[in-house]
Amino acid sequence: MQPSGRLVVVSNRIADPRKPAAGGLAVALGEALAKSGGLWFGWSGAVDEAGAPGEGRLQTRQAGSVTLATVDLCRQDHDSYYLGYSNSVLWPVFHCRLDLANLETGDIAGYRRVNRMMARKLLPLLQGDDVIWIHDYHLIPLAAELRALGCRQRMGFFLHIPVPPPVILAAIPQHQWLMRSLFAYDLVGLQSETDVSHFDRYVQAEADAKPVAEHQYRAFGATVRAQAFPIGIDVAEFERLGQGAEAVEIYQNMREEYARRRLLLGIDRLDYSKGIPQRVRAFRNMLSRYPDTHSDATLIMIASPSRDTVHAYADLRQELEGLCGATNGDYGELDWMPVRYIHRMVARKRVPGLCRAAVVGLVTPLRDGMNLVAKEYVVAQDPDDPGVLVLSRFAGAAEQLKDALLVNPYDTEGMADAMYRALNMPLEERQRRHRALLANVREFDVHWWRGRFLQALAETNADADEAARALIATSR
Repeated sequence: MQPSGRLVVVSNRIADPRKPAAGGLAVALGEALAKSGGLWFGWSGAVDEAGAPGEGRLQTRQAGSVTLATVDLCRQDHDSYYLGYSNSVLWPVFHCRLDLANLETGDIAGYRRVNRMMARKLLPLLQGDDVIWIHDYHLIPLAAELRALGCRQRMGFFLHIPVPPPVILAAIPQHQWLMRSLFAYDLVGLQSETDVSHFDRYVQAEADAKPVAEHQYRAFGATVRAQAFPIGIDVAEFERLGQGAEAVEIYQNMREEYARRRLLLGIDRLDYSKGIPQRVRAFRNMLSRYPDTHSDATLIMIASPSRDTVHAYADLRQELEGLCGATNGDYGELDWMPVRYIHRMVARKRVPGLCRAAVVGLVTPLRDGMNLVAKEYVVAQDPDDPGVLVLSRFAGAAEQLKDALLVNPYDTEGMADAMYRALNMPLEERQRRHRALLANVREFDVHWWRGRFLQALAETNADADEAARALIATSR
């Protein structure tokens, strides 16, 4: 059972689902939107330097049967809503980095203003039987803003980043208002059971919420369903990429260039949540403790640019470049560079080939909602001679991918041992682990995620708490 009526997807940024480069999530959402004729609404990505706060030019265009609707942001709204509150408060706090959060910021006013503006722009585009699916931390209060304008359609929310423990979440100024906004939704989707546990503990401790049924909580006179829906990848789409000319070419080139080496691979955005410096330190630790890896193991570290204008990211880049340079200087030979560090984006079409060439995939974030690179690495492997996935226990993916080598990314010695074990794992064990991992990735793919969430949303009683949700909205 899935909701009847048109699907409306709302996210900070949108993608044309007809374009292959849009990725598996855009394709999956696009398929759902196309079934009934749908609407995808979000920020255009453009900043209008002459615009006024709380205003934005609405633009619409058709992508087959899907309407793509976007609004621009003025400079003040962009800096407060996106750079400020979303990425300088919510992102670090939800990733357990209170030390990097700007908790003194006044940007919450801009965050609320943009969500209010988004609601005003979206409302005239809605139809009476629409089902609305809102995504991610940028738009947590959007349902409350829509309810305040009289919107009574069924609404679901999915948080792509992790939920921190209650004591950390409570450090956010006005955290009660933020989490109260979630009770304006019918369904809240989270990435992992750990996230659900943190949500459960928070709403019971801070909002005096009462569990009324499995996955259901009542507070502020309203009931919300909160449940884990671990996101997956589009396996068939990624397999097609792996058979493409660019993936095959990069695989062959890597095998030829590193014929005498064994490759360990990390692919990330340059973000402090990804544990990249810790990964390089662990690799250096492995070289120090296991001399037989010298002139044999090479770490390919791809860290694509991310928010370079933010001081925390600039400092991270400087730290990483220093670590890579020191490791190469201390251990490198004339014909062997232990670490190959690349600070630029790698075309998605090449990623399957890179993954297939690596005998060890390193996905070791300090905290991550899911991390789909782990699943892509599994799909890219040769089943007859697969590589080994080394995965942080603090990634959401660890709850599903239990046959990876799970590590504590803060423990560089333990991670070094895991890298060495992965490099020397017998073929039979590698095959056994890969079969189990691949079966899980195939079963719980992005299409399963979409269908499971929409089915759960269809099963919620959207009308039962209408008055309570309206009350939540008016107290925003």
